[in-house]
Amino acid sequence: MGEAVGRTVEQVLALVGWVGAGRKLPQTGRVTLTDARALVEVLDTGDRMDPVIGDRTFKTKSSEELYHLTLLVEWAKAARLLRTVGGRLLPVKKNAELLDHPDELRGVLFSALPHIGPAVTVSGWLESLFTHEYDRGLRALLYRLYAATAPAPLSDLYEVVWHAVSPLYVLDDLSPDRLGHLRTANDHDVQRVLKALASLGAVHLTETTAELTADGRIETARMRGEPEPGDAVLRILVELADVDDPRVWRQLLVPASIHLDRLHSVIQDAMGWQNCHMHVFTIDGVQYGRPDGELGFRDERTATLGALLKSGAQCVYTYDFGDSWEHLITVEQFQTAAAGLHYPYCVDGAGACPPEDCGGAPGYSDLKVILADPAHGEHHAMLEWLGLRSATEFTPDRFTPDAANTRLLHRTAP
Repeated sequence: MGEAVGRTVEQVLALVGWVGAGRKLPQTGRVTLTDARALVEVLDTGDRMDPVIGDRTFKTKSSEELYHLTLLVEWAKAARLLRTVGGRLLPVKKNAELLDHPDELRGVLFSALPHIGPAVTVSGWLESLFTHEYDRGLRALLYRLYAATAPAPLSDLYEVVWHAVSPLYVLDDLSPDRLGHLRTANDHDVQRVLKALASLGAVHLTETTAELTADGRIETARMRGEPEPGDAVLRILVELADVDDPRVWRQLLVPASIHLDRLHSVIQDAMGWQNCHMHVFTIDGVQYGRPDGELGFRDERTATLGALLKSGAQCVYTYDFGDSWEHLITVEQFQTAAAGLHYPYCVDGAGACPPEDCGGAPGYSDLKVILADPAHGEHHAMLEWLGLRSATEFTPDRFTPDAANTRLLHRTAP
């Protein structure tokens, strides 16, 4: 953490110092208007009290109208530096030592980013989709910045966040004007998040581009769950069962502490699946998946690979309960993370990922036979289903680790 402490850190330090032993709050739970007037000056938030527009003065009626002050208070609360108890705003004593370590404090504030959505995204009369899908949009934004090798155009970042959050909504019936207003609101919220990141010292922001600082990269890597140099990593072999000619397999390096829900996303990206179906891990006869009362899976979010499997041990990952694609996972070796390498990382592999919904291993075998025979009765139907003009475009042996690593680096799943 060698860069200058960001403005947000300085303001939060001043805010906690101002709170002192505690401050009384009104029934709304917001800072009183009297205290807000003082804080705007003390913290130099840039908020305008009683703004004058034209020849009219608009009286500030609540501290909630003061965007930057509200954001700082909510950020400090999300970082567990302040808390509200019995109608008072109080410091969290067990975290007081952070106030003497600004670099560590910046890391804590960065970790709190996913929890301040309502405070940082305030779109006005039209709420953005980013507001409603804040965690998903935030990760898409940070991971795009993390994958960039040069300053990213703001226009690209707007698109990344839009494409991360908009598929969750039906927007086909919206008029062009309405859709345009919605995208503008989304872009404005992206700008607010980038400004918050810049004030934290995590992003270099210009009028047209954004780029993670060195500290921003470190914190984003932690958010992605990447191990730090020297941490334990596992080299695992993931092989698609009952598929040959060619075999389909991937050799991966993953953190030993990786939770199974994240390992699911890693396998999807490394193999080339589209994450369209359900999945389950079977380890020592126990099934781990998304919590579901009917299926009885253990919660995969609470289970880590390194705690469940030792070197040489195996488990099965099943994807798509209809086609039943079984992947045999073998822990080949325990290693330590190296500096400069992004994790998860695909070391090697072979064989293209089969098409989704092709009938599992038996259906994939039949598909290869059909495409290899132009005279087969289903040949043209299968080409049309795959969206191919010719069977020469079907390349079941095509795979490069670089392509897998690009997907892994750009992934937005937690």
